[in-house]
Amino acid sequence: MGGHLKTVENKKSVLLITGMSGSGRTFALKVFEDLGYETIDNLPLMFLKPVVLSHKNIQTPLAISIDVRSRAFSSEYFIQEYNKLNQSDNIEIQLVYFDCDDEVIARRYNETRRLHPLAYERPVIEGIRLERQLISPIKEFADRIIDTSQLIPADLRGQLLRSFSAELSPHFSIFLTSFSFRHGLPREADMIFDARLLKNPYYVNELKPLTGEDEDVQKYIQQDDAYPSFIKNVKSLLELSIPRFQKDGRNYLTIGVGCTGGQHRSVYIAETLNEWLQNSNYQIKLKHRDLKKRQTNDRNRSCEPRASRSGI
Repeated sequence: MGGHLKTVENKKSVLLITGMSGSGRTFALKVFEDLGYETIDNLPLMFLKPVVLSHKNIQTPLAISIDVRSRAFSSEYFIQEYNKLNQSDNIEIQLVYFDCDDEVIARRYNETRRLHPLAYERPVIEGIRLERQLISPIKEFADRIIDTSQLIPADLRGQLLRSFSAELSPHFSIFLTSFSFRHGLPREADMIFDARLLKNPYYVNELKPLTGEDEDVQKYIQQDDAYPSFIKNVKSLLELSIPRFQKDGRNYLTIGVGCTGGQHRSVYIAETLNEWLQNSNYQIKLKHRDLKKRQTNDRNRSCEPRASRSGI
């Protein structure tokens, strides 16, 4: 998506937040507060322009949430007001759209026993579908779409802190994450590398319980005939891509490295890229998304009681 928030001299930084109810917008506002934003929730659209323009001489960045609960809300009116502000010479505005799968939103409302704003006299799922119909035209205008379908609050907080704290910083940040394809792609990733073409240490008994952080696993992967070409090509692509992302005005880049279980190959490749990039002027952060998940599952299986020979 185009347009990215950055601190620009003599310009006021504004986040305009909208999207589906139950997708995490209220939680996100609290995170933005922690990042130093002044936040406003459920602002009537008629007050959007006066509030933003009156705030333009204040140094604190501003985050405003507007959704179907807001008075006189309509997608057409919202887009009209956004376009007006986007043309202002004094405003650096970014439209952030929070999305989530309908079934996940319905489950969240059922678990919390809260009422959906459009479902007072109808089932929750019908209220969700009505809201999506009303608000979806805005999505195509979004500078950034954040899908929280597979995120718990801690993951969403981490993603927002990584993304928006980087955007308030003059440095270019790179976020590396290893992951398991079994648990889905990291939706925040800008680039994905697939390490499954390398030989899998999982099928070597003595390496199976280890991870890509262990030396024996690393040596095994390095001995794969495909490894030298694989890592060389990945680095070459990154050497080409990173400056292009910077040139386009990006202040951060998220790189995902996946394998089957997220334990061996993806972890080692991510570690290798992290070590390589540490020699650059970029801010580098590394996360192994599914490593603990895999280790926890293995421990749980090892603690399960075994059936006795009598079958009881």
